[in-house]
Amino acid sequence: MVQRFERFSFAIMEIFRHWHKITADEMEKYGLKGTHSMYLAALYREEDGITATRLCDICGKDKGDVSRAVTIMEQKGLVVKTGSGANLYRAKITLTPQGRAVAEFVRSRAALAVECAGSGISDEDRAVLYRSLDIIATNLGKISKEGLPE
Repeated sequence: MVQRFERFSFAIMEIFRHWHKITADEMEKYGLKGTHSMYLAALYREEDGITATRLCDICGKDKGDVSRAVTIMEQKGLVVKTGSGANLYRAKITLTPQGRAVAEFVRSRAALAVECAGSGISDEDRAVLYRSLDIIATNLGKISKEGLPE
């Protein structure tokens, strides 16, 4: 059991580490950090804009991180806040045309990275992998809320 835990944990950490390096390298072109790629991708999917609170939920980040990221992206002309007096947590955050172009770049580069990372995996194995990851994520979410069974 411990060997399975170590194998799973180390593989997830290794994937996470490599993914962060790749996103950092790609976002450096825009003077942004790797985490900005998540925010841009989320905002791209929400054409009508979303609140910072919703962005926190989608990306699994805290308010401070989202606030700093939105400020940086706003300074770079990638996002704009509208409505509710442009209060960060009630205002809608939307991509500007420049932000949309950067988000499209991020999405295309992410798709390429995923394709390269998955080379050699059959469609059938990929389906099993994602189904398994969904189950593990759901189970771990339940455990994190309720605690480990005695």
